[in-house]
Amino acid sequence: MSNNNFTASAALKFYIPQATSLKDKRQVRRSIIEKTRHKFNVSIAEIDTQDVMQTLTIGIAVVSGDAAHRQNSIDEIIRFMEAHADAELVSIAER
Repeated sequence: MSNNNFTASAALKFYIPQATSLKDKRQVRRSIIEKTRHKFNVSIAEIDTQDVMQTLTIGIAVVSGDAAHRQNSIDEIIRFMEAHADAELVSIAER
């Protein structure tokens, strides 16, 4: 059985122009991850660019037996994160 039949994921890259330190970046990361976890039942974590001060890359994954539900959930989470992040969403890579 392949996990691809049950999961949808995306990597979102944000630009944080106001970050002047990694501490600033961590505050933005913590805020958007906590808000997203609180609203959705989603796996979420920083997945790349950890040492890049103004770039935040977050991965999200949704598990469901229904393909339409998976895609709708991913789309809704992306819209939420774009609206609630104190950063500019610059790219999305869906998998």
